[in-house]
Formats: sequence, structure tokens, C-alpha cells
Amino acid sequence: MNNIQFTPKDILEKAFTQKMRGYDPSEVDTFLDGIIKDYQEFEDNISRLSNENSQLKMEIKRLKSQGVQPSSDEPSIRPSGYFNDDNTESSNHESFSGNSSNNDVENELLKRVSNLEQRVFGTTEGPSSVDRY
Repeated sequence: MNNIQFTPKDILEKAFTQKMRGYDPSEVDTFLDGIIKDYQEFEDNISRLSNENSQLKMEIKRLKSQGVQPSSDEPSIRPSGYFNDDNTESSNHESFSGNSSNNDVENELLKRVSNLEQRVFGTTEGPSSVDRY
């Protein structure tokens, strides 16, 4: 994240000099407008995933301090679904059902936090380990 060179505002305010046989300024502006929209969407997604990551970390701390598993009346934490993991939904039901132990719940939450961190901050593994958008 610290290697970002341009903000959407930088891209929007960039003025190019015109040469005799240069590019069409309106075409360049239209293209850069699309880049700005994508850039803002990526920033929003990163912010949302970072918030979700923080919430999951707090939930892990809370569960560890309580030493009990969530009851059926507590809402379970579910990922936002942005990356569409097919196996995430079934693992949520298994880990938060009344039949699993505290250790299973903690392990599941740790896996989810780790997965979110990899998606938000990148991964050192190959591209097949994380879905790309």
C-alpha cells in the first residue's frame, strides 16, 4: 500500500501537453476517468476488507477471553462474499454450529483472518491460492 504513486485526485488533475500529432485529449480524459473509477473502487474494497479483518480479529480476542463458543442466538460472522469462495459458506456452518469446540471456532476464525490478510495485503504463494479480481 505504501508504494502507491497516484491518488484518484492526482490522475484527475493531471494535464498533458498537446503536441502537433499527439493523442486525442478527450479520448485520454475518458480513459483516465475510467481508471479513476476503478481506482476508487479498489480503495473502497481494500478499506472494507481491512475493516472486516479488524472485526474478525476483535471477535477472536473476544472468544478467547470468554473461553466459550458462540451460542445459537449470537450472530455468526460471515465473509462479505466479494471473492465468492464456494467452500467458505459450508465451513461457516460447520465451525459455528453448536457441535464444534472452542478450538475449532478459533481455528476457523484464524483461517478467515489469514485469508483476508492475504487478499488485502497480498500473498507470497502462487496465484492459484487466492482468487484475483
